[in-house]
Amino acid sequence: MISFEPVAAPEALLARRNPVAKLAAALVFSFILIATLDPVAPAIAIAVELALLPLFGVRLRVLARRAWPLLVGAVGVVVTLVLFAAERSGRVLVEAGPVVVTSGVLLTALGLVLRMFAVALPGVIVFATTDPTDLADALIQNAKAPARFAIGALAAFRLVPLLGQEWQMISMARRARGVEAGRNPLAKLRLFVSTAFALLVGAIRRGTRLAVAMDARGFDAGVPRTVARRQRFVAADGLLIAGAAVLAGAALTVSVLLGTFRPLIG
Repeated sequence: MISFEPVAAPEALLARRNPVAKLAAALVFSFILIATLDPVAPAIAIAVELALLPLFGVRLRVLARRAWPLLVGAVGVVVTLVLFAAERSGRVLVEAGPVVVTSGVLLTALGLVLRMFAVALPGVIVFATTDPTDLADALIQNAKAPARFAIGALAAFRLVPLLGQEWQMISMARRARGVEAGRNPLAKLRLFVSTAFALLVGAIRRGTRLAVAMDARGFDAGVPRTVARRQRFVAADGLLIAGAAVLAGAALTVSVLLGTFRPLIG
């Protein structure tokens, strides 16, 4: 089941930091790494992220369970580049009819996959160490985000786990009615599309009801709101953001010094 509940040890050094600080550090770290296409800087960034996991109180096995969609995306990137890459420079490694795999294609695929992991893992770590309610409170108090946006985002996060449950319920209900695809791949595709459409319709209806209920309870009143849980932004939180910028900059610097830096633009 999909879950956004924190899974980190609450006493971990960096897990205790302000949610906005952790989110800002992840954004800074990821944004800097987007500037390059080479595999060196993202590889260094991934090594740094994994080395800092104990400070966030997240186990590697837990991180792998949270980040499994990235593996699916990585496979998709590699397959797409191998089949459809326009530039096939370097030495030819495999040639099977129209499919030509070269060292240049694999190097490009490696760079994109590593960059995807390096950019996405900080976000995975942040949400693995942050309670959604604390994040919403911190967005309102520290980032001065509109309460309507922050509380609406919190409500959306709370509803995400229901999607997995509803998918199972729809599938079981259809199976009970004898609606099964069997081994026919086209039938499986049609069943998947129809189930996804039913899930989408249900999600829209639930979101509409929730929005009306929130407005009825004064979430859009426009008056100043009080907070029950204080989220303090201290000097250590600022150091976390600065440290993220320094580490990302160091990864890019190493890439430049090694001569592997490939700017995204230019």
